[in-house]
Amino acid sequence: MARKRLIWQLFPLFILVSLGSLATAGLYATQTLKQSYLSRSIADLEARARLLEAVLSDSIQRDEFVKLQERCTELGRVSSTRITVIAPSGEVVADSEADPKTLENHGSRPEVRTALAGGVGTSDRASSTTHAPTIYVAIPVKDEEGIRGVIRVAVPKFTYLGVLVSNAFPLGVGTLLVLSLVALLSLAASRRITDPIDSLRKGAERFARGELVARLRAADSAEVTQLAEAMNTMAAQLEERIRAAEGQRNELEAVFASMVEGVLAVDTHERVININAAACAMFDISRDKALGRDLREVIRNADLHEFVAVTLRSSGSREADITLLHPGEQQVRLHGSPLKDAVRRNIGCVIVLHDVTAINRLESARRDFVANVSHELKTPITSIKGFVETLLDGALDDHDSARRFLATIGKQASRLDALIEDLLKLSRVEQEGERGAIELHDGQIQDILESAVQNCGVRALAKDVRILLNAEPNLFVRRNPELLQTAIENLLDNAVKYSEEGTEVDVSAVRDNGTVTISVRDQGCGIERQHLPRIFERFYRVDKARSRKLGGTGLGLAIVKHIVRVHGGQTSVDSAPQKGSVFSIHLPEIHLEQQTRNVV
Repeated sequence: MARKRLIWQLFPLFILVSLGSLATAGLYATQTLKQSYLSRSIADLEARARLLEAVLSDSIQRDEFVKLQERCTELGRVSSTRITVIAPSGEVVADSEADPKTLENHGSRPEVRTALAGGVGTSDRASSTTHAPTIYVAIPVKDEEGIRGVIRVAVPKFTYLGVLVSNAFPLGVGTLLVLSLVALLSLAASRRITDPIDSLRKGAERFARGELVARLRAADSAEVTQLAEAMNTMAAQLEERIRAAEGQRNELEAVFASMVEGVLAVDTHERVININAAACAMFDISRDKALGRDLREVIRNADLHEFVAVTLRSSGSREADITLLHPGEQQVRLHGSPLKDAVRRNIGCVIVLHDVTAINRLESARRDFVANVSHELKTPITSIKGFVETLLDGALDDHDSARRFLATIGKQASRLDALIEDLLKLSRVEQEGERGAIELHDGQIQDILESAVQNCGVRALAKDVRILLNAEPNLFVRRNPELLQTAIENLLDNAVKYSEEGTEVDVSAVRDNGTVTISVRDQGCGIERQHLPRIFERFYRVDKARSRKLGGTGLGLAIVKHIVRVHGGQTSVDSAPQKGSVFSIHLPEIHLEQQTRNVV
């Protein structure tokens, strides 16, 4: 079935528009007639003023004010016109409706100013005397000497408007009837056109909400039907593209969320567009609270703000390193690149944040380790070399000196041997621990503690230091007895070295919420707080001179830490200057139905 074209539906509206145009023309004609009628009224008032000029000019020129007042009153009553005679000074000398002496100076009235200037003055305003809307016409009265006064005539404005209203009422009623009919026809025609369009609008709103399965129905007109079919085709294509885009977005979101590196995207106004979980963890913030907010409100780091600002101004990639102090100190490497839209316009920038804290720490540890090993090896080698050269230069002939030098060489060789042995032991523990080659067996720790105390007893006795052992019974852990004993002996050896003569070293083992804690407490000089975080590092010494004097290699606590890690445990230290130190080993407890002896 052939459908009507939209033009044939719009054609009746053109007729209605024509009627509207006629109505507009009628209103315009009414206004024109009104203005014309007012203009004729002003001309009529001017004619009356000219007649009054012929009657009153002699009295005005002779200043016969009383006679002027009488004539103005009489003529005003007969003509229903207010007549006012005004002197060149603006003073009212006669008025048909008021006592001239009570009237103020009229020199400032617009129509009077025009008349005094030699013209015909007109004004449509409210009267200052009666406060009623009034039309004024003023003309000058002249003689050979110039302007002798002004005659002003006035009538209330409603006199003319009443005439217009009485004539316009029938026309207005007819106009309202015609406009009502036109409005009804316009409403019917508009609904006929807008209903299909409204249906299309509702369908488009459903598409906008994502309801792309529904389809639009065809309308009566060919144009609307073609539009509906085009929108249906668009919805089908849009549904397919959205499905593909959602798949890609989900893939990107999965990659974005699982990245170890932090990713932060901001727009040109430095508002957060997107941020992944890694970046939120770095800055200890919530992703939901960060999105859409200004970067300075979300992350308080001046170095990052400056880097983002510079990246937004630049056209290429940039790199920088910053330090984050909250929630913990982190070294972060920033890589920033401009963020562009489909037409290559700059819409912001993306910042990738690499946490290089561990890398920098490992690099620093590597450098320190190489430097420390070099120094620790060089010191005894230099000493050995010096004494050997001295012996070769003739000291062998001096039996006492040669014996003393050889003893020193032996001592330095022993120091080298101990250092190399500790290095090999530390390396072996690290490598075997990484490979899982160290065998751990379930067992109690009482005999290990007793062996460690016994082995260190000789050194303690030589320094008059007493070692006390106090361990709870039935403490079982997964352990390598040899390694765990080495760790405990290292702690005991340090405790004895740094204890004063006549003091005690307490060794305890207790059960604490599924953990077995082995503690070694001394009464030595203690350690300042700033040294505690690094005390288990390789070659780290609080007092280097004293440590070397006591024969330490600087690797004992590092060996303890790695042995405990192999056992799945942790190490800790609590110390303060002049209060001694407590070094603890925390191991996971296991529960075995086995009884061990209680040795105190």
